[in-house]
Amino acid sequence: MESRFTMVKSKETHIAKPQEKPIRLQEYGIGLFSTISTKSALKKALKKKLIFVDGKLGETSTYIRGNEIITFHPSEEKPNKKQFILKLEIVYEDEYIAIIRKPAGILVSGNSFKTIANALVQNLQESGQSDAIKPQPAHRLDYATTGLLLIGKTSTSLIALNKLFEQKQVLKTYFAVTIGKMIKKGTITFSVDGKEAISNFEVIETIVSERFQYLNLVKLSPETGRRHQLRKHLSELGSPILGDETYTKKDLLLKGKGLYLHAFSLKFLHPFTNEKMYFEKELPLKFGKLLKKSRS
Repeated sequence: MESRFTMVKSKETHIAKPQEKPIRLQEYGIGLFSTISTKSALKKALKKKLIFVDGKLGETSTYIRGNEIITFHPSEEKPNKKQFILKLEIVYEDEYIAIIRKPAGILVSGNSFKTIANALVQNLQESGQSDAIKPQPAHRLDYATTGLLLIGKTSTSLIALNKLFEQKQVLKTYFAVTIGKMIKKGTITFSVDGKEAISNFEVIETIVSERFQYLNLVKLSPETGRRHQLRKHLSELGSPILGDETYTKKDLLLKGKGLYLHAFSLKFLHPFTNEKMYFEKELPLKFGKLLKKSRS
């Protein structure tokens, strides 16, 4: 699939859309330019003094009200012409957003070449909207986690999706297989990295295991989105996720099978059509195989 986003421009200009309330450049500027499609990339560009607003150097504290001319002057770097080819399963797609199924064993974004972000252009249709950007993930899933990942295809949609997540208006459900005896349901409130973190859980099924004593199929509904939150929470509870190489004791580590954590469903209000959106993706086959084997 060809896309204009594979080209690197020497200079890019954007005319800001009128805003109901002034918004900081560090928020508005996400996804405006083809090579600045994440918050971290925008911060780096501002730090390097590559972005100007009405001819003046842009800063993180600069407010956008509408009709400002925002210009990006990229530094002189040779573009990487290599493209990361990875076939992705598209669950949903329109002009503004997309939802894909993330496979295990790949980063969502970052400095690595092999990321979901770098594979999106090859899998998604280019948006026909005037503020179309190189499609970018609107949230994170861990390297080893599978499941639904929400994507923004325009600068305004990426901003809108970020706000939905910040306002906790995207409801996410996960399934995991955990080790050890657990109560039927509860809420975990251990802080993560010094920040409030809340995860609700419900045990769907518990199976006796010769090696692990008990294995549980657990439904998880996080209210916050801290890094490794579910993995850390379940480990603190004493029931780590099966296959977690970081938060499981070595004698309980199941090697070679990957992490048993799956992003099962997403529920949110479409930021442009106001349509109620709900998507779910069935558990990977390894979940069923493990539980069937454990029952026998």
